[in-house]
Amino acid sequence: QVQLVESGGGLVQAGGSLRLSCAASGRIFSINAMGWYRQAPGKQRELVAVITSGGNTNIADSEKGRFTISRDNAQNTVYLQMNSLKPEDTAVYYCNAAIWTLRLNTYWGQGTQVTVSS
Repeated sequence: QVQLVESGGGLVQAGGSLRLSCAASGRIFSINAMGWYRQAPGKQRELVAVITSGGNTNIADSEKGRFTISRDNAQNTVYLQMNSLKPEDTAVYYCNAAIWTLRLNTYWGQGTQVTVSS
């Protein structure tokens, strides 16, 4: 059984920073891409950032220059550093990973709330 556990969400004032973490555990052979999505109330879930096993990254245009994604392959962990936060960044942030066990499957974390006050 594979689990993704997120941490690091919370309440922050506009202009502040937060760092989200997501650790994968279980019977993992290897992990391909890992990423972060978010879903605001009344909106669809959207991609925020993704990182490949080799470290190549892709950040959504609206977050470029403010958010950074990184990973620690030895710890099966992905991070999202969020700076210069805006109220419109308020959402539940979900971790996502493509993980090889006996086969390749996509897994989701339970989500962590990020609230940015103005």
